Amino acid sequence: MMQERAVVTKVEQGNVTVKSEIKSTCSSCQQNETCGSGIVAKAIPHKNLIVEISTNEVLSVGDIVTLSIPEKDMLKVAFQVYLWPLIGLIFFSAIGQHMVNSNVFPHEIFAIVLGGLGGFLGFKFASYWQKSNASNNKLLPQIASVETNKIPIMEI
Repeated sequence: MMQERAVVTKVEQGNVTVKSEIKSTCSSCQQNETCGSGIVAKAIPHKNLIVEISTNEVLSVGDIVTLSIPEKDMLKVAFQVYLWPLIGLIFFSAIGQHMVNSNVFPHEIFAIVLGGLGGFLGFKFASYWQKSNASNNKLLPQIASVETNKIPIMEI
């Protein structure tokens, strides 16, 4: 499970809105002072991710919750989103190169354009597949645990 801590900002009946700061992993690296990526990560302001989640738990504003998403489902989506365009690019480029070698196309620019078209079609296929796939509900964050922000008061 991929987990992230977030703060409850709004509570409505059956829904809560949580805010989580998107962090860069560069802050935990020892080379962040000399690495180009670390310097860029410091220059770019950190953004907040605000998500509305359906829940039956009783929460109040200021509670800290742990959100989770299954890694298996996230990896499936990443596989589809990155590989379908790549497969389209390679397949259509191979077809275009074969057509250039067979003198169907007079110049290699046509093979390059055909490869770009394959990458675009792979992207559109991945986009269509993700929009029509019913398993995308598995990618919605779920509340894994709640840390209340209340300090218990004890009698002396």
